[in-house]
Amino acid sequence: MEYKMQEGGFYSDLGFGKLEVSGNEEYGFRPFQLLVSSVAVCSGGVLRKVLEKMRIEFDDIHIKADVTRNEDEANRVEAISLHFTIRGTDLDEAKIEKAMKLTRKNCSMVQSVQDSIKIEETFELVG
Repeated sequence: MEYKMQEGGFYSDLGFGKLEVSGNEEYGFRPFQLLVSSVAVCSGGVLRKVLEKMRIEFDDIHIKADVTRNEDEANRVEAISLHFTIRGTDLDEAKIEKAMKLTRKNCSMVQSVQDSIKIEETFELVG
């Protein structure tokens, strides 16, 4: 990946399109937003694959991500809380709990930051 400077930030031309990154939301995505998005969407994608491999039928996965930052330490990300709402009929809570554990173990982004950022995952089932 290569990043080029532009007014207010940097950009990269990626296969899917142009990614604009800046500390100022007027010019692009903020770096912490990309970090949190990477953790959340990686987890969601792995969960989706795990549920499919477990042959658990579901209709939708919605992820709400909350971030805790420490202003006294360069506004660093200290914790990311992910809440998954899984929609489907006849979902088994014990099987979903197992799927969540497998998801955490197999999500490369969670594994990459787990020693420096606290990651918490919760879920609810909606029929």
